[in-house]
Amino acid sequence: MAGGISYHAKDVLFKSLSELYQNQALDVYGLHGLPKIKTLLPNEYPAVRADEKRSDTLFLLEDDSILLLEYESNQRFIENHLKYLDYAYRILHTYYRQQKQIRPIHIVVIYTSEVTSAHEQLHAGDVLISSKAVLLCEYNGDAIFHAIEEKILNNEPLTAEETMKLILVPLMNSRFDRQTMIEKTIELAKEIRDEPTQLHVIAGILTATDKFIDEEYVKKVKEWIKMTKVIRLFEQEKEEAVKEAEKQKAIEIAKNLLDVLPIHEIAKRTGLTVAEVADLAKEMGK
Repeated sequence: MAGGISYHAKDVLFKSLSELYQNQALDVYGLHGLPKIKTLLPNEYPAVRADEKRSDTLFLLEDDSILLLEYESNQRFIENHLKYLDYAYRILHTYYRQQKQIRPIHIVVIYTSEVTSAHEQLHAGDVLISSKAVLLCEYNGDAIFHAIEEKILNNEPLTAEETMKLILVPLMNSRFDRQTMIEKTIELAKEIRDEPTQLHVIAGILTATDKFIDEEYVKKVKEWIKMTKVIRLFEQEKEEAVKEAEKQKAIEIAKNLLDVLPIHEIAKRTGLTVAEVADLAKEMGK
């Protein structure tokens, strides 16, 4: 994970994720018993050893307990739970050293569609580590994607649950491979008109797919995110100006053809609608 996305170094994404998850219930994961999320926490915590480990996502909940949210695509349950035990020790040690507190920790593991069953406990004598499994193999990613796509393309606002589901779509069952689904989902997120929601979703997808996403594609997405709103608006205005210039050119061509071709043929050749050509003919008294 050393080459993954560090949200200490990505302040925009970290802030966006914090806003996305703040005050969210975790019902979309089937986690009905947990308190709402208070805030997203930095997910890197140094140990006495020289290396540095980090969980996928770390939350502070409303009751001041900690939620450790992990994404896995394998069934190495023993190795993974040993990893979570290490994370839990580092979290407990950090809070106790800084605040003299022992905070309760909840461990939730979201398994990608490849995993169809999961062990939720590792017993080692007096030591027991437990987790809650969320199996995304039980979700139809294509159906969820198309339902949300229809709302986005119709400029309808997404509910909190739909926003969370869109983030997880690339990890659900799909007829497409994972990288293709990641790209389809991020490109769909770019169509969201509300800019904060747009960035929330993209940040969430990058976090959820950090272990699986193609690094070159990540670079492209990060470059896109770096574009300021002003630059994006300028690019959009430039595209609109080009389209308007093309439209005016088509109109001039249509005017010149009105004396020699029928209206439907002019529409076919210029890309204008029959109604637009007919209006031009009226204006010119043809």
